[in-house]
Amino acid sequence: MIPITHNGIPATIKPYYQAGVFLAIDIHFAGLMSRLSGSDNADLFLAAALVSKQTNSGHSCLDLAQVADRLIVEHDESLPQLRCPHLLPWTTILKAASVVGSPGDFKPLILDRSSRLYLFRYWNYEQTLARAIRERACIHNTVADMHTLQAGLSRLFPDQGSRSIDWRKVAAFTAITRNMVVVCGGPGTGKTTTVAKIIALLCEQSCRQLHIAFAAPTGKAADRLQKTIQTVKKNLPYPETILAAIPETAVTLHRLMGIAASSAYTRFSPENPLPFDVIVIDEASMVDLSLMAKFFQAIRPESKIIMLGDKDQLASVETGTVLGDICKAERVNNFSASFTAEYHSTTAANLPPSPSPGTLSPLCDCIVELKENYRFGPNSGIAKLGTAVNRGNQDETMMIVGTKHHDDIRWLSPPKQGRLQEQLHAILLDGFNRYMKATRPDEALKIFERFRILCALREGPSGIKTLNMEVEKVLTKHHIIQPNTRWYCGRPIMITRNDYTLRLFNGDVGIILPDTADPYNLQAFFPGPDNTMRSFLPERLPEHETVYAMTIHKSQGSEFDEVFLVLPQQPSPVLTRELIYTAITRARKKVTIWGTEDIFRFAVSRCIARTSGLREALD
Repeated sequence: MIPITHNGIPATIKPYYQAGVFLAIDIHFAGLMSRLSGSDNADLFLAAALVSKQTNSGHSCLDLAQVADRLIVEHDESLPQLRCPHLLPWTTILKAASVVGSPGDFKPLILDRSSRLYLFRYWNYEQTLARAIRERACIHNTVADMHTLQAGLSRLFPDQGSRSIDWRKVAAFTAITRNMVVVCGGPGTGKTTTVAKIIALLCEQSCRQLHIAFAAPTGKAADRLQKTIQTVKKNLPYPETILAAIPETAVTLHRLMGIAASSAYTRFSPENPLPFDVIVIDEASMVDLSLMAKFFQAIRPESKIIMLGDKDQLASVETGTVLGDICKAERVNNFSASFTAEYHSTTAANLPPSPSPGTLSPLCDCIVELKENYRFGPNSGIAKLGTAVNRGNQDETMMIVGTKHHDDIRWLSPPKQGRLQEQLHAILLDGFNRYMKATRPDEALKIFERFRILCALREGPSGIKTLNMEVEKVLTKHHIIQPNTRWYCGRPIMITRNDYTLRLFNGDVGIILPDTADPYNLQAFFPGPDNTMRSFLPERLPEHETVYAMTIHKSQGSEFDEVFLVLPQQPSPVLTRELIYTAITRARKKVTIWGTEDIFRFAVSRCIARTSGLREALD
């Protein structure tokens, strides 16, 4: 055992703190655990620092078995080698510490039977969420009017004469008969259209008017959900009495929960549950563990929950991979014998038998993945590339981007040093010239949303800061913009902090343009409800940034006709297949990838592997 030094940091760990491997918060937390336990054991200090570091990196826990007897940092000769202890002596030391407890104990750190070490808060979130989901998955709703349901399913999802399964109909049936349904699928598979039809079926089945809420993690995603519901609702084959019961507004999940800015507390809780019969959460992959746990705690037992999302997209920026943990491969489209029999008796359609009958969790009957893509045709390069990236097949992805048969995919190799602007000149001019020719703010914003640069990083030569400056240089050179002031005419901006007073939310995109009533004054124009525009004095705006280029993380919940994907020229920990998949699938019509083959292969070969116990706790 190596004792802790006089300044509270073990001598072996101090170089790693100085090199930035551990943040100040990790060291302070580890020091606190050492003081509370009355121990000067460096192994306890290391475990506490590592679990803090893991949590700050999006993991909900530290898997001691994964790091035991391994170097803290590999392949770095500038640091002295520091190896984690062997698993058995390490866990023995931790179990003896007064600050470490077993599941069910109220201690700062929790060590479970699988050698996962948690901060108590995240262990509690996982257990609370897992218990709530398991309980809800077991609730089976009685169909009020089977004949009406059969007629509604046939009307909304007519038989196409194909032998393939209509998974949209399966999702609708599941939502009617279960208290929770997760509808997952890639872009263009009809998730939002399907949920609008589900709401119509639920309204038709109910003997009273239902209280329904639509929500999403970000303002941008909520706006897209709202617009889609409004569009689909107009074409539903239902009388006005049913259509009037379907709400046309969506809010952020934070607003639904009553979470104030910079606060962890929610207005709604088990003691004051959300007053809704049906709650739809779109873009569920973006919801972190903490928020999802609080959400499920605030739901009435009889309320119906419908979650929509793409399980292959990027996980939440905060802790956890909740949708991915719920949509474990063995649970997706793998139904029990009783469910398949019930579905057949209702629709006369057959579902494939489960490959593991008798061992299924009730959650299996609540998860439906939509398979058919209604946006991309069978020869779409975007669709094929997205599938290949998800599989992690490097050779297949390179073959797709290298072929001349796909008009919707283009590959560009980076230029030599100092020739970035020269190569990007035509692309940037073509992508951003058109919106400045618009005569109205709504038209300008609509055109601007057709093209976007997506970057993996914020900083560096391939980051959004550099690319935004390059765009400004090109547009200035051609006299399209005149960026002589902070808020110049034509500057596109994205809100980065919620402002509930102005109803501007993180991710909202607007453009600085002349005031329609006074052309000599500039206003910030943002889309409003019912295709209207909202305008604000630029000085009143909350925190924002220029958005010719945006990070791939920020692009979640958005779609563009064309995407220009810029990859860094050096490997980065953020490069994963989920990141590439998310970027590619933001495009409706065309993707241009700017990068090297080595970096692209590197990204496709890696997947997000956040440590969590939720997947296991849900079984």
